[in-house]
Amino acid sequence: MTDSTLESFERIVVPLLDDAYTLARHLLRDEHDAQDVVQEAYLRAWRHYGGFHGGDARPWLLAIVRNCSYTWRQGTRTQRASVPYVEDEHGGGDQSHRATDAAAIASSERAELRDALDQLAPEHREAIVLREIEGLSYKEIAAVTGTPIGTVMSRLSRARQRLQDVLGLGGRAGEKRT
Repeated sequence: MTDSTLESFERIVVPLLDDAYTLARHLLRDEHDAQDVVQEAYLRAWRHYGGFHGGDARPWLLAIVRNCSYTWRQGTRTQRASVPYVEDEHGGGDQSHRATDAAAIASSERAELRDALDQLAPEHREAIVLREIEGLSYKEIAAVTGTPIGTVMSRLSRARQRLQDVLGLGGRAGEKRT
C-alpha cells in the first residue's frame, strides 16, 4: 500500500481505537482479550483497507471488532487468569475535584451498571453498548451486527427493559421500585 493509503488509514481508522477497545471490552469482558482482539481487528482492517470505499469508517471498523471478538471467544486459546476491566482503576480520568462521597456514589453506580450489563444476553449487551456507549444509529448498529433494523430495535427494547428490571427501576426513569 502507498504512503497516502497509510496516511488515510492513520487519519480515518486509528482515531477510532478507543471505540474499538470499548466494544471489545464489553463483548469479551476481559481486558487482555479485548486488547488482543483490537490488535487483531486493526491488522485485519489494515489488510482490507483497500476495499473500504469511504463513508463512515466507524461502523466498518466496529463490525470487524465484533467479528474478531466472536471469533476470539469461540476459538481455542491459551487459558490464563482473567483481568477484568475496572473503571476506577483503568479509566474515568481525574476525580480529585469531586467530593469523596460523590466519588464513592458514582463508583457504586458504575459498578451496579457494569454488573447489570454483564447480566444481559450477549446480543442485547452488544446492542446497548453500540447505541448508548458508542452512540451509533440504528442503521449503523444494523450494519455492524449484520441484522435488520427491526431486530436492532427489538434487542434494544429488550435490553433496556432487562436493565430496568435488574437495576430495580420503575416505569418512570430514575424512580426506584420498592
